Amino acid sequence: MSTAEIESALVQHVACAEAAVVGIPDELTGQAIVCFCTLKTHTAQQAVDQTLLAALTSQVRSHIGPFATPKRIVVTPDLPKTRSGKIMRRILRKVAAGDVGEEDVINEDVLRLKLGDLTTLADPGVVAALVKRVATSQ
Repeated sequence: MSTAEIESALVQHVACAEAAVVGIPDELTGQAIVCFCTLKTHTAQQAVDQTLLAALTSQVRSHIGPFATPKRIVVTPDLPKTRSGKIMRRILRKVAAGDVGEEDVINEDVLRLKLGDLTTLADPGVVAALVKRVATSQ
């Protein structure tokens, strides 16, 4: 199973505009699935609640199967992308695994050490927003 299959299932949901899926280390299963979703504009105005997260989880379970149930779904305003539009999954993976905390975002040198080269990011501000969303979604 690839992350593309899970991403495809998520974007078929009426509220999901874009999705990225990464694996993080998990003590029980070895790897756990973490999904990042951006919402369509008409949905983004509404509060993200447990009903929406349950619907997105159900979408994955019904399209792929229970074995692909995400451990966590994070709704974020944007995903970290290069200037050419490619999603930088290594950043998502490190943020989801907890390698980067809110205190790290303040210091660019620490952030660069933990995340690697960020010069290709189209919008560097996305990282701080992403770290904050992950911290509040746990």
